Amino acid sequence: MKLKFALTLGVAVIVTAAAAACGGPPPPPPQPAVDSAAIRDSIARARADSIARARAREDSIRRARERDEAMRRAREDSVARATTAAVRAMLQARVNFDFDRSNIRPGDARVLDQKLAILQANPNLRIQITGHCDERGSDEYNMALGNRRALAARAYLTDRGIAADRIGTRSMGERQPLAAGSNETAWAQNRRDEFEITAGGDRLVRPGGM
Repeated sequence: MKLKFALTLGVAVIVTAAAAACGGPPPPPPQPAVDSAAIRDSIARARADSIARARAREDSIRRARERDEAMRRAREDSVARATTAAVRAMLQARVNFDFDRSNIRPGDARVLDQKLAILQANPNLRIQITGHCDERGSDEYNMALGNRRALAARAYLTDRGIAADRIGTRSMGERQPLAAGSNETAWAQNRRDEFEITAGGDRLVRPGGM
């Protein structure tokens, strides 16, 4: 028994001596060196990429908004041009007269009512009314009759609130016939007032209900 104990103790001493001779437990593995400059560059690149992506999104949104705005304006301009053309056509509609007369007939009064609404809806609009006659009668008489016809249409509009300085008048007598011929069909077309825009007609508003 004593011998066994002695052997065990001897082995322990040998093992301890061997461990001491080998320098103890193995050292830990070396830690990699930290490259702080590389880390900063990586962070900077990531930040720059993020900023670039954000700016790209903003630019895309801006371009989309600009495109939508351009399309909206184009639609509005198209509608405005069509409206102006339609209102201009209504404003230029002629009124006609009976032979040797300058009074406004009921059917032509409705045409003038349309012009009245257009003038009210477009306060910068100015027009000129030109009176015409058929070929019968002297030049002097027809000039006077054409003038009375222009003034009759003007009075119809000014009596209903349109400022007189917005409407000019003149007479062409029989000098500018609309229809050729010496018959009632041609004469009926030539006895007329014509309406011309002289100012404020670039962009016209359609009156409500028209």
